[in-house]
Amino acid sequence: MILLTRWCRECGQDQPFDQPHGDREHCPDVPDGECPEWACTGCGTALIAGLPAAVTAAGSSLRGVA
Repeated sequence: MILLTRWCRECGQDQPFDQPHGDREHCPDVPDGECPEWACTGCGTALIAGLPAAVTAAGSSLRGVA
């Protein structure tokens, strides 16, 4: 079991967070299996960690965007 200690806004203190899926490498929500979902073991508040970088469509341009 992997635990991550983070600040939980609902509990108001550092709490251990665990992943809801039993096997971290076989998350049904992401293609590569690296599950970004964590839940506070005290209250169940969700935390999403390690989101992928934004990807733009091929050939698109951000020029002129202020």
